[in-house]
Amino acid sequence: MQKDGFSMEAGQYIFIKCPSISRTEWHPFTLTSSPEEDYFSVHIRIVGDWTEALAKAVGADEQEFQDPSKMPLLAVDGPFGTASEDWDQYEVDILVGAGIGVTPFASIMKHMWYTYIQSKENNVGNCKLKKVYFYWICPDTNAFEWFSDLLGHLEDQMDEKNCADFLTHKIFLTRGWDTNFARNVALHEEEEVDVVTGLQQKTNYGRPNWDQIFSKTSEDHPKTSIGVFFCGPAVLSDTLHAMSNKHSSADGAKFVYNKENF
Repeated sequence: MQKDGFSMEAGQYIFIKCPSISRTEWHPFTLTSSPEEDYFSVHIRIVGDWTEALAKAVGADEQEFQDPSKMPLLAVDGPFGTASEDWDQYEVDILVGAGIGVTPFASIMKHMWYTYIQSKENNVGNCKLKKVYFYWICPDTNAFEWFSDLLGHLEDQMDEKNCADFLTHKIFLTRGWDTNFARNVALHEEEEVDVVTGLQQKTNYGRPNWDQIFSKTSEDHPKTSIGVFFCGPAVLSDTLHAMSNKHSSADGAKFVYNKENF
């Protein structure tokens, strides 16, 4: 959607109404575009009657590009929510998204990249951030297509700018795979891109070992203040908060935990 007169910040959300479906229903969606882009976007998972009706109305199942003049009228209210800007306070950031909690990081990671590269190339702003680690704990492959497209686009841009080390991302698939699936993945282990996502960095199977991850990060970035940002279930939030405290030290790395509420 074009955004003439529309101003947003990373991490915000909007409400959308489709009058042809319902004149009274408004539904909230997290923005997946960044402030630097000349459009705003959301990604909508089809769950329930309203989203099913919207998908049908916009011809989501059609292979051909749809004529904009035939699209249903949409009303947009917003954006709402506090912008997520604390990430710029650290040289190193750890982002953790669990399940649908990954959605806000689409906007935030793009905003991080644009801010970093503008500061590096054009001396625009004063970007302290130098390294991002992104961990996505995903229960199934349903969201892989759109989010892996985003990560692939970032990989291409970072390669083009010789900044491939700016972002390290790791996807952990916790369910939806079996022995046959694992065997097929193993057969393609030597290929340059992941057989599931098509990304340069390979998918992991199972759950992250947070103790090892925080320990390794503190070794790689000694005497550094590291921001930890999470969006997802409370149980994992407690674990990440505990890990941040455990692996912080006065003479070593210091992890600062931030739970994002979107």
